[in-house]
Amino acid sequence: MARKTTALALLLTTALACAAPALGATCTRDTLTVRGVALYVNYCIVAPPTALPGDETSVTVAETFTSGSRTYRRTSILQFIAGQASSRVIESVPLASVGLHGTLHTTLLYRNGQVRLDGALLTPGAIVIR
Repeated sequence: MARKTTALALLLTTALACAAPALGATCTRDTLTVRGVALYVNYCIVAPPTALPGDETSVTVAETFTSGSRTYRRTSILQFIAGQASSRVIESVPLASVGLHGTLHTTLLYRNGQVRLDGALLTPGAIVIR
């Protein structure tokens, strides 16, 4: 019974972490292991990209981070280089809200209309997660 309950809890947590915040949103999903614990990461573009003065594109992204039964959500406006096949930005995510210690420094890749996790470094300790 405990095995079924654990499997059901994991399935439910994954489903909630991967749920799109808006109909038609473009989402990507990843699972990271942070100090032996699963961290589910979800990025959804929730508004059309906006051209900014100069060579930048603004992209509004709903971000969801889930570990165990705790979830941290935020909306970020990310600025990428316009006119490129791909562009990256760096962002920091405090993990205390999901019950983990440290800060996850992420590299996000914008390509083909999606924002995707490209790299992750955990501090303190400069631990490479991806």
